[in-house]
Amino acid sequence: MFVSTLYVLGTFCAAVYWLTKATVPANKDASFVEFQRSYMSVYILATGADWIQGPHVYALYQSYGMKAHEIEILFVAGFSSSMLVGTIIGSFADTFGRRSNCILYGILYSCACITKHFPNFWILMIGRVLGGVATSILYSAFESWVVYEHHHLGFDSSSLGVLFSHATLGNSLVAIAAGLISQVVADKFGFVAPFDVSMLVLMVMAIMIACLWKENCGDAGLPLYQTCCAAFTVIRKDRKVLCLGIIQSLFEGAMYTFVLEWTPALSPPIDPTDEVTLAHGNERVTIPHGYVFANFMVAIMIGSCIFKLLLVHLPVESFMRPVLLIAAGSLAMPVLFHGEQMLIFVGFIIFEVCVGIFWPALSTMRGKYVPEEARSTIMNLFRVPLNAVVILILLQVSIYMLSCMLSIVGEDMAMEAFDMDLLHPEIGDITGLDDLLSFKSPVEDSNAEMEWLDGFLDDSTPVLNDRMMTDAVPSPHIKSEHSYSMAEGRCSSAHLQHDRLIDLELHSDNLTAELDVDLPSFPPHLHGKIRRQVIAHGNRAPEMVIKQEPGESKTVTGVCVILHGVP
Repeated sequence: MFVSTLYVLGTFCAAVYWLTKATVPANKDASFVEFQRSYMSVYILATGADWIQGPHVYALYQSYGMKAHEIEILFVAGFSSSMLVGTIIGSFADTFGRRSNCILYGILYSCACITKHFPNFWILMIGRVLGGVATSILYSAFESWVVYEHHHLGFDSSSLGVLFSHATLGNSLVAIAAGLISQVVADKFGFVAPFDVSMLVLMVMAIMIACLWKENCGDAGLPLYQTCCAAFTVIRKDRKVLCLGIIQSLFEGAMYTFVLEWTPALSPPIDPTDEVTLAHGNERVTIPHGYVFANFMVAIMIGSCIFKLLLVHLPVESFMRPVLLIAAGSLAMPVLFHGEQMLIFVGFIIFEVCVGIFWPALSTMRGKYVPEEARSTIMNLFRVPLNAVVILILLQVSIYMLSCMLSIVGEDMAMEAFDMDLLHPEIGDITGLDDLLSFKSPVEDSNAEMEWLDGFLDDSTPVLNDRMMTDAVPSPHIKSEHSYSMAEGRCSSAHLQHDRLIDLELHSDNLTAELDVDLPSFPPHLHGKIRRQVIAHGNRAPEMVIKQEPGESKTVTGVCVILHGVP
């Protein structure tokens, strides 16, 4: 299914791309074409260097013998540095120059790549901090530079949206290429080799910036602390800027949650009577993550082309409201159609198309509403909530319930439409939103309670699929598998080396398991559903209550059942 869908999406993307070229008049201004080329060539290298590193960060740490908890600390440190130090360093662009800040990105990220050669926890920690700071620069300084230059050179305002559309299209293409290059290099030279390739790309990028770009900044006469104060003042007084920041934080938070949850949502449930499941030893069938990721990237490219078509006829603010509502509805698919892999996958493809529209649209609106004097500072401040959400996800104690998670994300994204309505109030009231926000998740709906329990008890382990977030939460919390890695890795059981792992077979006619611990029979509706992993903990085992019906429960003492990889 995923391979055939990739061919269909690829064909449709090519058709939309040629339709865009035939419909949208090309800007033949030689100076604009040269300006676009100078920015795109640098931006593609900057994002490509970031994508190349993603698939093998966790694998490299594992090869150095790092414990799961140590790896988790390293990833938390990266996002914490992006939230704290990165916000300050990224703000340097407004005072000391955006061009210099972009060159600093290449230097910091190259130094982070060098630290990957040392199997020392504290050296690797320094690398994570440097990488977090570099990421903040990547998502603020580059856009700030190009917006300033575009306005300074006097190009037509509509061409800015076209430029960001091309950047989104190029970023998706380079993501697929970078994943393939990273895999080939790692297979031939080891896990550290992709970081060396990334460092070379960063060096080329820095040289190109120094040769092709001119320096620009916000208000060079203001000290850094005054620039930060000015940014806070703009956010407090300008309602449109505040709304843009809220939209950015909510949508990016939804995207990172989607990154965390799309694999378990697409993984088919275990069915002992199914021939495919029996062929895999009654274990969950692994989806082809590489092809799924490629589908998502092609969908983003389609979205960027659609954005370009919409921009010809409508202002950005008008068509972004329905785009956000469609994105919210698409993330409700796992809740509305639990277990229906095809429908859920279609919903996720629609969501990625909305992402392809969202990125150039948000960049265009920031170029329109965010003041030049503190552009980079404001953009970095709006990344603080996102990094905080990611850190909370990385530090989670118990696994998120999939259906509730995606339902809440859908509600958050629907709320963004209210903020978009503030930017463009003349469009009218949002219709149909009350029905979406009043939708009850399976936890709230007592009629679907047992269906939710069955889904929650499925032995699935979420996969983290993103560049810096790749494999950030180690086993047993999150399976180590990158979204654009073609390899089908399995969750490591190294953390269970001190426990005794026992497979508990549940049969429809006999629920008695031959274990050396007393395990009561499970409720009848769970007969024959799944295989369980049960760990004997002796006297240390807590009690676990399995809810059957409202007011009825069954207590299991002496064992701890692993739910979604979390004991």
